[in-house]
Amino acid sequence: MSSVKEKNIAKIQSTYVHQQEVAEIASARKRKLLYRRLSLFLVFAAVMSYLMITSFISQSSTLDKKVAQKRQLEQELTQLKKQQQMLKEDIVKLNDDDYLAKLARKEYFFSETGEIIFNIPEENKGKNNQ
Repeated sequence: MSSVKEKNIAKIQSTYVHQQEVAEIASARKRKLLYRRLSLFLVFAAVMSYLMITSFISQSSTLDKKVAQKRQLEQELTQLKKQQQMLKEDIVKLNDDDYLAKLARKEYFFSETGEIIFNIPEENKGKNNQ
């Protein structure tokens, strides 16, 4: 019986009911547009976040590589400065005639007058004794 009663009910055709239906349709449209805008904004925010995070990670790894390279170059610079200092000392020594004479006698077995050179291999002595 309840289904018979529902079929016999008619809508009231008034301006107020019509305005309410129009307002309900407009409200549903606004809600739908709001959901679309929010979803579009979330997609945009996700894409921007992804780009920013990947950029940050790549910059961080590049910075780490540069810091490691800087450390290596600083060590290299320190070694080169030591080598430069040694070469400057060698230049000063090579300007000294006594040092040149001593070096020539040691490396090229030159001798002064009346001097006899004996070549004793020190490395072979140590190996034979051990």
